[in-house]
Amino acid sequence: MFADLSLPVLLAIVVLAALVILFSGLRITPLADRLADQTGLGEAIVGGVLLGAATSISGLVVTTTAALDGYASLSFSNAVGGIAAQTAFLGLADIVYRKANLEHAAAEIANVFQAGVLVVLLSIPFLAATGPEVAVIGIHPASFILAISYVVAVAVSRRVRDTPMWNPVETEQTQLDRPDEEQSTGRRLKLTLLVFAGLMLIMAVAGWGLSRTASELIERFDLSQSLIGALMTAVLTSLPELVTTLAAVRRGALQLAVGGIIGGNMFDTLFLVAADAAYRDGSIYHAVGSGDLFWLGTGLTMTAVLLLGLVLRQKVGPGGIGWESVTMLGLYVGAVGVQAAA
Repeated sequence: MFADLSLPVLLAIVVLAALVILFSGLRITPLADRLADQTGLGEAIVGGVLLGAATSISGLVVTTTAALDGYASLSFSNAVGGIAAQTAFLGLADIVYRKANLEHAAAEIANVFQAGVLVVLLSIPFLAATGPEVAVIGIHPASFILAISYVVAVAVSRRVRDTPMWNPVETEQTQLDRPDEEQSTGRRLKLTLLVFAGLMLIMAVAGWGLSRTASELIERFDLSQSLIGALMTAVLTSLPELVTTLAAVRRGALQLAVGGIIGGNMFDTLFLVAADAAYRDGSIYHAVGSGDLFWLGTGLTMTAVLLLGLVLRQKVGPGGIGWESVTMLGLYVGAVGVQAAA
């Protein structure tokens, strides 16, 4: 179907899908903040799990569809490129939040823990790609490990928040997570969940259209799958993370902003599980190139910098933002330059 469309129509689909994803992301942030209060789970947990998964749904559809179509590099680079882009968004959010360094003000042990988990999750695909090519029912064992690790991490994150063994020092700049409304288990909560699910479905459809269009552009113009995946589909499907992060910062829901990015990135590692299961020509970890692993390394390095920033909690740095934000933005811009020049 997409092969018969003209270039202007294909580009129009890309723009339309991006706008749909952007609009849905704008609507879903206040719903997540409300769910954090109504369920009593808190901003860091809802941001890291529910909001992270919701804003990542379009990217998951892109990755899975590309893998089903045999575009291993597009599938892989969309997942890991999105992680790098979304981490850079926290640097932009730090610029927007002028009261203090965002990583200082958003003190939450659950976010620190999840950032550490993300470093581990991103290391697993590296080990798989550099190890022997093996498969169980057509899936690399690393994919099973990724999925199990994610589920365990989500369960432990709740325990870390409820019974922390470490607590951040409160300062004048620390923005605590205080519910705006009481917990609810009735009709109001069900309605919020229903609208939330509807927005997720809309973003999934937009992701499918974006994936099909990207595949057609690659075939028609012989473009690099890694380049399109990391710098087009990954960025466009990450728009919800950008708008939700900036919107959460403006609402003062700082833990939700940071947790949404970290949790979204944790969820994005599951893209690789879905991609490996959907890709039928062997292990997807051994079907990708150095450019794809480069973006995986970029995301891993940026996450490590973020984790150090969450632990250090620098109050203020150059231009009113933290050094970790400067470093993360510098790493991403540098990676884009290297990829574009390759």
